[in-house]
Amino acid sequence: MRDWLKMAGIVAVTAILTRFIPFSSFFRSVDTLVHELAHALATLLLSGSVMYIHLFGNQSGVTLSAYTDAWMAIPISLAGYMGSALFALLLFLLHAYRRERAGLIVVTVLAAVGLALFVRNGYGMVWCAGFAALTALICAIAPPWLRTGYYLLISFICLVESVISSFVILTISILDPGAAGDAANLSRVTFVPAFVWGLFFTAFSLWCAKLSTGLLFRGGFGRRGAVPHKKSTVSS
Repeated sequence: MRDWLKMAGIVAVTAILTRFIPFSSFFRSVDTLVHELAHALATLLLSGSVMYIHLFGNQSGVTLSAYTDAWMAIPISLAGYMGSALFALLLFLLHAYRRERAGLIVVTVLAAVGLALFVRNGYGMVWCAGFAALTALICAIAPPWLRTGYYLLISFICLVESVISSFVILTISILDPGAAGDAANLSRVTFVPAFVWGLFFTAFSLWCAKLSTGLLFRGGFGRRGAVPHKKSTVSS
């Protein structure tokens, strides 16, 4: 119970603080990019086609894809929220092992791949190019303290946005189920109410957030060379 309360406190404080950071909306689009790329990856793994990805300044996004069988909508729709939550967990895991540079390379590559292959609207293309260039610059020449600070900024924003977006989709799935995006798509294919899928996305994002915040303290938040000690086996 204490771990859950700790996670809730960290997410709540971070959500408030990141709203006061200049240009924080720019960095919040990282979560949107990961969400949409997760849809695209699931589509490609199922031998489908990705027409385009659009990213917007209000941190929303859309992926248009084509696939052959109706059931394929299930893993493709699941991939977005689950992928962004797992990506936030990956960033905190890399931080626990002091692999921030590797994490920055990963997000740079994701932005570059998105720009080269999928993102096709004006804002999205400019954002991907700008974010990839800035992150590559920080990774290459910034002093360690700045690189780590920048990495943690991205990590915490991805964590917070993965949780907030899941609560948003849960709220929409209750108030207007037909407009609930991925939850609505899953409902149409599975006949399970959209709010159930909204609850699933919320529970999954909170579970990943709990694991992520646990990695901050398991092995020491600020100690170089510390690694997390495994208490139990988890699976996703």
